[in-house]
Amino acid sequence: MHPSEIRTVRTEADLREIVQEPPQVIWDKDIGRIDEHARTLIAHSPLVLLATSTPEGTCDVSPRGDPAGSVLVLDDHRLAIADRPGNHRVDSFRNVLHNPHVGLLFLVPGMNETLRVNGRATLVSDAPFFDDLTVKGRRPRLALLVDVEELYMHCAKAFLRSSLWKPETWPDRKTLPTLGQIAKDHMGLHQLSAAEIDADLDRDAELNRY
Repeated sequence: MHPSEIRTVRTEADLREIVQEPPQVIWDKDIGRIDEHARTLIAHSPLVLLATSTPEGTCDVSPRGDPAGSVLVLDDHRLAIADRPGNHRVDSFRNVLHNPHVGLLFLVPGMNETLRVNGRATLVSDAPFFDDLTVKGRRPRLALLVDVEELYMHCAKAFLRSSLWKPETWPDRKTLPTLGQIAKDHMGLHQLSAAEIDADLDRDAELNRY
């Protein structure tokens, strides 16, 4: 494909020539607070995607998973997300220290609609609510305190198109590479077999989950 064949969109005016302005009701769905419906969805969500970026605009999205109800709603404008053991890169946290703007996407299994939250985050090393973030007896060392600025529902179309919750559409896991095989190839770990790496990763996931 030659670059001349690609028609780029460079301005919002160019974009609006293709996608018309939405009706006012679409803008009005942002309520900017955590109401009873949002509380219910957050309480049933075991997985939230956290989007952050550097001041230069480099972006990162990180999945945060816990038993449903582990994200704490502190009041109508604040929620807290515990940190759990990971790879120690702390990409999201390093971003938040320089640029507090975050985006959250709450997923509820079997539900095609998602809850979107945008706001400003603060990295916290201790607070009274940390006791409520304890899972399996492990109190987190860090948490994100998010001040909600935007909150609204996202429609079902993406999940309907993807059929994400329909097991009959899922690929056979045996046809996909394991994380051990991917790590071996990506990192050049020629001295280890994929099976050995997978065993180490499985052991770490089991022992260092909290």
